[in-house]
Amino acid sequence: MRRVQRRRLLMASAAIPFVLIYAALARLPFELKLFLFAFAAIGTLYAFSLDWAAWGREQLLLAGLAKAIIPACLLFGLLIAMARGHVLSWLVAGNLVGFLLQSCFFWVWWQRHLRALGNQQQGVADIADALEWRRTSIMGLAWMANLAFATVDMLMLGVLSNPEQVGLYSAAYRILNQLLLAYYMLTGALYPQLARQDHAQRRQMLRPRIFFALFAVGSVLAFLLAFFRRPLLGIVFGHPFVAAAPLLLLLAFVLPLDFLTSYLSNAYLAWSMERSVLLCAAVAAGSNIVLNLATIPRYGAIAAAINTLISYFIYLAMLAWCGRGIGRSQA
Repeated sequence: MRRVQRRRLLMASAAIPFVLIYAALARLPFELKLFLFAFAAIGTLYAFSLDWAAWGREQLLLAGLAKAIIPACLLFGLLIAMARGHVLSWLVAGNLVGFLLQSCFFWVWWQRHLRALGNQQQGVADIADALEWRRTSIMGLAWMANLAFATVDMLMLGVLSNPEQVGLYSAAYRILNQLLLAYYMLTGALYPQLARQDHAQRRQMLRPRIFFALFAVGSVLAFLLAFFRRPLLGIVFGHPFVAAAPLLLLLAFVLPLDFLTSYLSNAYLAWSMERSVLLCAAVAAGSNIVLNLATIPRYGAIAAAINTLISYFIYLAMLAWCGRGIGRSQA
């Protein structure tokens, strides 16, 4: 366990200099730069979490409940800020308390179950073997490429545009992200079941009717989000952010696409296809970067939203191409 935790801490610490560089380059007031660095740097405390052990023991309910701790603390901090002011300070405090509580939550669980784990040496050995560096390095890169694909538009907008464009895009993306987070928890819960599937079962998971159902559900949510975009922005962020309605209209079309890409990428990772996911995510993120470099300086947040849609189509096409290989190799 200590070996895994040391590795996580090393990787989290390596990210801090990049966060500092981004905060320094972002076109934001100094106060917002400090907030950006502090808020993001606190995220490195995730390295102390034992969520990987909970997932390895298939404690999915426990892992899901623990994920809610940080958003709950952020919400509590925001409520305090609404009464006392200093919103940024309370958000940083809420983020810090959330990560600390989550780490303590998993440590308490680990201590309570340590005796049971000690009596199941084979299970512990299986988890340790699955977390060997040679087996996790490609998966780690695949997850990082996925993360880069999901966040590169916001990062580049902060460097290439102005605070107004960043604020509007962030407001639109945060509303979209609430729907996606719920879906991500569902696909994440499926990971252990997907990992145990044989070749025939994997082919069954790639049936067209599954994709049609996912696309239909995503399309209904996209329509509702687009239809109610103005009142949603006004209620959540205030009347000035209603100006982000055109951005939310464009980003709403991401929902059905993300429902497909998240399902496929999660399944591929469970099926030991990390290299395929890495390739697909890298191509999609690279295309997004190129498009953003060419268009954000002139068109701002609108360009970032359109480029996000284009890169999602590229990502889906790449994943579909890799999926065809599964059928041929396992037929």
